[in-house]
Amino acid sequence: MLLYSLPFIGAIIGWLTNYIAIKMLFHPRNEVRFFFIPVQGVFPKRQNALARKLGKIVSEELVSAQDVTAHLKEKATSEAVLNHIGLRLEEGISKRLPGAFPILAMLKSSDMAEKIKNMLLEQMSSLNEELIDKLSDELEEELDVQGIVEKKVSAFSSDKLEQILISVMRREFKFIEMVGAVLGFLIGVAQVLLLSLPY
Repeated sequence: MLLYSLPFIGAIIGWLTNYIAIKMLFHPRNEVRFFFIPVQGVFPKRQNALARKLGKIVSEELVSAQDVTAHLKEKATSEAVLNHIGLRLEEGISKRLPGAFPILAMLKSSDMAEKIKNMLLEQMSSLNEELIDKLSDELEEELDVQGIVEKKVSAFSSDKLEQILISVMRREFKFIEMVGAVLGFLIGVAQVLLLSLPY
């Protein structure tokens, strides 16, 4: 009877081994010593290295300062933005300008307002592009995506880091546990077959 329980014992041992291995990725959070051997969870021990690597990957492969400024330029010179500027100029010319300068009230009843709006809009478009170029250059010099990511990840508590990684890799960790159980079971079956062979 004990012989045929080997596959199930192997499955439990395989699952438990992988479960403990996964837990040891995060625990112990602080270094402890077992018989003068320092032991600490992989991620808490390597958190700063992980932060540096993640910052580098994000800045080089995912989001760079150049990506941000390119998107900014695209949005700032888009038709929607220019239309919005045009509406605000039209509102200023037709409503606020005559109030500030009553003599200009005649603009409301002529096509002069439209001409002024188009002239100002043309100037604003050019100025808008210049401002965006200037801001983009400054942003590319000052925006350190790698540094921001590295600083944020390094500042995570061990609990927070564990929570994030488990939320991302929960299914993978469960799969690893199940693989351990399956392999343990198969090893147990192999042992039963070997021990059952006639001598």
